[in-house]
Amino acid sequence: MHTIVNSTSSAPARAAPVRLRVPNGRAVLLAMLPPLLGLAMLVLVWQLVSASNSNFPSPLVTWDAAVQLFADPFYSNGPNDQGIGWNILASLKRVALGFGLAAAVGIPLGFLIGRSRFLAGMCNPIVSLLRPVSPLAWLPIGLLVFKAANPAAIWAIFICSIWPMIINTAVGVQRVPQDYMNVARVLNLSEWKIFTKILLPSVLPYMLTGVRLAIGTAWLVIVAAEMLTGGVGIGFWVWDEWNNLNVPHILIAIVVIGVVGLVLEQALVALARAVTYEESGS
Repeated sequence: MHTIVNSTSSAPARAAPVRLRVPNGRAVLLAMLPPLLGLAMLVLVWQLVSASNSNFPSPLVTWDAAVQLFADPFYSNGPNDQGIGWNILASLKRVALGFGLAAAVGIPLGFLIGRSRFLAGMCNPIVSLLRPVSPLAWLPIGLLVFKAANPAAIWAIFICSIWPMIINTAVGVQRVPQDYMNVARVLNLSEWKIFTKILLPSVLPYMLTGVRLAIGTAWLVIVAAEMLTGGVGIGFWVWDEWNNLNVPHILIAIVVIGVVGLVLEQALVALARAVTYEESGS
């Protein structure tokens, strides 16, 4: 008997080379065309409105005013006459303080509400009652308590941006699969281990959604609050330009407010994607 030997080589097959997909010019053009058409339509409507109303500045007039305005955005001629750059920074500082305080209180409170049925039953009516209250309704309370405009504006940001963090974090905790918690009990894990190994990775997407919603609310609130409290800030700057009947500057401020809000939201979206990707990779 002769033994049949397989002559096929046992060397591992080479992996196919990874090819990077580079978008061609046509794909890029198709992706950019809808937003460009939308912006063109907005400018066209703007031009038609300005043509029918002589008091409303045209896009070209507003553009010329923007060029002059941003030629020196950080000038300072006293506390009531500062460039738009200082006003934006002042508003961002208030937003950072109010938003940071809301995150420091709202996220832990959301975890506690999600973990405890008794605490959820106690806090849910309060959240449901206070969450729909208009941001400006909280401003007089802040002025009464703090006796100053700046902390009152920070208070309004805090109280209005805390609700999305509480609600989304609590919902995320409540939606953690019960099997995970049962395994934690069987393994006799400590509360800290349950939090770091089970709750936090599962709740993170919900928590970041609440943070993203809260930053949008905070930016909306500060503009409205500064119109009433005065001082330095983009909201007060808009109101001051209205008192001066400088409509081009008001339109510029609207665009700036929208751009800053978009940048803040997109930064948090990028952070959420990075954290989610890191969690899934680990």
